[in-house]
Amino acid sequence: MFQFNNFKRRSVIAIAISLSLALALPLAALANVALTQISVDTYTNATSQHKTQVEPDTFSFGSTIVSAQQTGRFFDGGASNIAWSTSANNGGAWTTGNLPGITKHDNPANPYDRVSDPAVAYDAEHNVWMVSTLAILEVSGGIKGQAVLTSRSTNGGTTWSNPVTVVTAGRNGNVDKNWIACDNTPSSPFFGNCYTAWDDNGLGNKLYMSTSTDGGLTWGAKKSPGGFHGLGGQPVVQPNGTVIVPYFNGSQIGAFRSTNGGGKWSNAVLVSNVSFHTVAGNLRTSPLPSAEVDGSGKVYVVWEDSSFRSGGSSNDIVMSTSTDGVTWSPLIRIPIDAVSSTVDHFIPGIAVDKSTSGTGAHIGLTYYYYPVANCTLADCQLNVGFISSADGGANWSTSTAIAGPMNLSWLPDTSQGRMVGDYISTSFGSDGLAHGVFAVANAPTAGGSDCATATPNCDQATYTPATGLAAAAGAIPAEVGAQQPSGPARSDDILLHTSR
Repeated sequence: MFQFNNFKRRSVIAIAISLSLALALPLAALANVALTQISVDTYTNATSQHKTQVEPDTFSFGSTIVSAQQTGRFFDGGASNIAWSTSANNGGAWTTGNLPGITKHDNPANPYDRVSDPAVAYDAEHNVWMVSTLAILEVSGGIKGQAVLTSRSTNGGTTWSNPVTVVTAGRNGNVDKNWIACDNTPSSPFFGNCYTAWDDNGLGNKLYMSTSTDGGLTWGAKKSPGGFHGLGGQPVVQPNGTVIVPYFNGSQIGAFRSTNGGGKWSNAVLVSNVSFHTVAGNLRTSPLPSAEVDGSGKVYVVWEDSSFRSGGSSNDIVMSTSTDGVTWSPLIRIPIDAVSSTVDHFIPGIAVDKSTSGTGAHIGLTYYYYPVANCTLADCQLNVGFISSADGGANWSTSTAIAGPMNLSWLPDTSQGRMVGDYISTSFGSDGLAHGVFAVANAPTAGGSDCATATPNCDQATYTPATGLAAAAGAIPAEVGAQQPSGPARSDDILLHTSR
């Protein structure tokens, strides 16, 4: 365990700086937000790409923010371990380390070869922080998602126990893309319940749920919501205890729910059909949903989508909302750029301040983008941006550049393309500010300009804005699309990849 405090910040403010500082801080000059590095890949095994971190998720409760991210990425899936980063003062200082008891790279006595897909939750009833992970075994012909695990911390996210097993894959199983959420509303009839979602790629991406009532120590039998298939089911819990789980099935965003504490799960309804522009440069990304809920229980779901663009020339970040998980609003296009622009937007991470709601809900959105969608591996310029709303998404601020540009060759390579993550995350702290967490790459420190060949001298780590970002009252109206057809989501789409 080690700490990142203010002296570890890497400023990317676009102002004149001294030559010595400029040499130390290679992040690009276009960004105008100071960043803090909150974690680093500490592993050295020759089978992974180092130093690399990808795919952070966060959760906040009070002034505590916990992030978890893959560290030491493998080309064909998973990582050497999951690193955690915790701040007890709204991002002012961070403590970080690696989860125990999972991979052999951390300890040869551990049972698993790799791990992936970190997701963070907090259980207020039992005062337990949790990180859900996907444990991976190396098998003949490839890798297998062997188990969904839950690591627990009972001291504010600064020490972690060996993991609890939620589910183990069957003989023909191959578990994938887990998410986790807890019911933190004291008036809810299911206060203290926690819910883990995953799919089984070995069974055509069939979706499953499991419930814990004791702070993640034990988990109930897996239950399937109507036999539906999909990826990236992300549970959110309303104040009345209803759990709503948006997911992606290959061509649609669907959602299912439970109104009885996970005892039974409904069939899936359609949120929206998805139009997707394939992101250039062989960057790994897909329209996985990012979901949040406000103080009144309204659910906000965002993903990347090209339906507002002529000819589907690039992606916008779009959003749909619901108060019950059954009826969903028409799509809105978040107005980061004009539809006539060349910008491509993808990998969104949404946050909603739970102390706000309805027409006063504060929303923060962190995302990646290319200024020019039609680019190649050699010339694509990857950036991180932020945009916000202070009125529930009706109007938006101007966008803010956070990090970049990054050359794609600086990113770790995977069997599905160059990678910063299938998802990133944003959370509001008790300071009322949005704290996005994301991977930022710099040029490798030695061994050439390509991370794929320069390992262990890559330089991709986990960062956050140094002070958090306000949800500004903007004047740019969202663009509202047509109402989507209602009814059930399709259950027979076949996904061509996993999230590992």
